[in-house]
Amino acid sequence: MNIQDIKQRFEIIGNSPLLNIALETAVKVAPTDITVLINGESGVGKEAFSKIIHSLSNRKHGPFIAVNCGAIPEGTIDSELFGHEKGSFTGAHDTRKGYFETVSGGTIFLDEVGELPLETQARLLRVLESGEFIKVGSSKTQKTDVRVVAATNKDLLTLSDNGKFREDLYYRLSTVPIKVPPLRERKEDIHLLFRKFAADFAEKYKSKPIVLDLEAQQLLVRNRFPGNIRQLKNIAEQLSVLDDDKLITAEELSRVLPAERSSVPMLFGGTTADNALNERDIFYKVLFDLRKDMNDLKGIVFGMLQNGPAPDSGTKVENFAPNYHDPFTPAPQHTQGFTQPTPSYNQPVSTNPNMIEIPDAQPVIESLSLEYKEIELIKKALDKYNGKRKKAANELGISERTLYRKIKQYDLE
Repeated sequence: MNIQDIKQRFEIIGNSPLLNIALETAVKVAPTDITVLINGESGVGKEAFSKIIHSLSNRKHGPFIAVNCGAIPEGTIDSELFGHEKGSFTGAHDTRKGYFETVSGGTIFLDEVGELPLETQARLLRVLESGEFIKVGSSKTQKTDVRVVAATNKDLLTLSDNGKFREDLYYRLSTVPIKVPPLRERKEDIHLLFRKFAADFAEKYKSKPIVLDLEAQQLLVRNRFPGNIRQLKNIAEQLSVLDDDKLITAEELSRVLPAERSSVPMLFGGTTADNALNERDIFYKVLFDLRKDMNDLKGIVFGMLQNGPAPDSGTKVENFAPNYHDPFTPAPQHTQGFTQPTPSYNQPVSTNPNMIEIPDAQPVIESLSLEYKEIELIKKALDKYNGKRKKAANELGISERTLYRKIKQYDLE
């Protein structure tokens, strides 16, 4: 059975190379009884891979059970997996079979295996090594024939280094590891999945399928989706129920997308409601980068003044240090013993070829107002492209709609 048949049979949407590699590995390992460890973030569809492995194995007619190890309390996990004898603990009124006994001859899928307590990990290791287990409260060893497929969204080796997961169990489980890629690494599949979910919910709610316009599609693909396919499905359902127009714009989509964390430091108390990544954050970063460059330049110049020019240059620099002015700081009154002279533009120019005299200049007070900077950049972009807003918006790195709003806001018509 080829990959396309597998996708059609198990309703797997996508053509990502990383997804195809994971599916090919699952198909190759399925006919064996090798233990498989599926790695992937929450919501990527790890359980679907376990079902593929079971369905294509020689145990396909045997039982299959999925167990979420993180959802079972620590005090009862041993009883759930391996069973218990009557009276072995408070509330044990009858003898009970565990999953490893009832699923013998089939496959057990241990989801979130990294959540297992250390004592349970020791019991699981014995099952993997010898196929033997002991019920809680019993001294009798029992045999089982179960294939184990495990999954985790954690780094088990890191847990092992911290003493929270047995290293020997990790190597037993990961005989063949399968890495399921997160949705942000399958960008070419995001819109395909969204269309599939939109069609499913249209059929479920007896309505017309929702459709994304081009700008909304681009916004959808740019999202990182920390919740992966589960999160994308929830967004599709939310829009299917709440939107009456059925043609979704980028603005409408942005209302249901989670706010992205900006890498730009937040220097003020809040963000605007209509922008997840505020343009002012970008202007702040540009200004601070500019200030850093100016400070670096100032350090180089003062270093040259303190150390003197290169011996072979034969050039003297005078009257520069006392007149230097950093546009981001107040003009200095004294610099290294010099008194700031009164600016004059009638000083004679020296005719000495080995002497360079730089006349004093009036300090320029540069406005640091964000509004001023926005207006200045917008004007420059519009002048550069002769008033063509689309090209100006691309130059500024903002949408044409945002540029139009800024033009209205600052009366730049």
